[in-house]
Amino acid sequence: MTDHEQPAPARTGFFTRILEDAPAADRYRFALEQIETAERFGHASAWVAQHHFHEHEGGLPSPFVLLAAAASRTTTIALATGVVTLPIDDPLRAAEDASVLDAISGGRVQLGVAAGGTPSSFPPFGRDAADRRTVFADHLDVFTDALAGRGIRGTGATLYPPADGLVDRLWEGTFSVGGGTRAGAASHGLMLSRSQPRPDRAPDLLLHDLQLPIVDAYRAALPEGAPYRVLASRSAVVVDESDRTRVLEEAEPHLRRFAATIVGPDRAAELDLDGLVRVTDTHVGTVDEVVASLARDETLTVATDVTFQVHSVEPRHETTLRSIELLATEVAPRLGLATGLDAAAALRDAHRTRTPERTA
Repeated sequence: MTDHEQPAPARTGFFTRILEDAPAADRYRFALEQIETAERFGHASAWVAQHHFHEHEGGLPSPFVLLAAAASRTTTIALATGVVTLPIDDPLRAAEDASVLDAISGGRVQLGVAAGGTPSSFPPFGRDAADRRTVFADHLDVFTDALAGRGIRGTGATLYPPADGLVDRLWEGTFSVGGGTRAGAASHGLMLSRSQPRPDRAPDLLLHDLQLPIVDAYRAALPEGAPYRVLASRSAVVVDESDRTRVLEEAEPHLRRFAATIVGPDRAAELDLDGLVRVTDTHVGTVDEVVASLARDETLTVATDVTFQVHSVEPRHETTLRSIELLATEVAPRLGLATGLDAAAALRDAHRTRTPERTA
């Protein structure tokens, strides 16, 4: 493969962040309905993020519990963590939970892990956020050894149930070139975020300007023949023309709040709606508008999987369900993205697909 060459059409997925303004039970019910809808319209995967203590950040401390509920209501869609904050979790307990979920779901689990990006979540668990990368490396070793059946901390104990092939369905989330190299060297999948902070010296860089070098480092580090797996998460909400004005008006305060974390509150306060959409890397509007904006994102040309989330638009639940449908039935075909049972099966087998020999 040459640089920036996609091996096959990317599969679509849905990423629920569980942020509706509702009680926890309703939030989880909405998430399960969204996952069911994603499967019904042919998305290959459903991803959930883990966040502790902060209802406005993610609302889900226990992703395996929610995905187990989703497993009982679905049959084909991959059930995925995006991500487990591995420095906080006990890696052996996380491996056990993942193995049980994989067994009851019929082998549909994909495991995204990362070092974590919310420093305030670490002290309650007795961890220092400054040490998260070192702890992540240690916990990842324990996690992968357990999943691979290599024995647990030198005791000779092994997981029950056995994690059949689950170690080959690991993904690492990262913002950095170094993280891309680490994920590639380990033959793990690479997970890219929906947005990234820009360096002060180049605030107007496009998202793919930041992410394509990570993909290049990942590809360069992959062992010969190892499967190439790159997931790009994107914020996208597709609406019917009749709902466009309402959705954009309701989205503006949420986008402005997120923009403030990226460019600072003063600059965020000065931006109009188009500016907010740009700095937050958001794709929102009608089918034509979202197709046009996603088509300019060069990261999608090198991704094997693209997952869509509604954060930080924060639309109503009904709007999210409609967006899931339109992304699969209208947007994906026009962008050449893969949906349906074949896409779901291809993701289940992606870790067995050998990457063609790289060429200069």
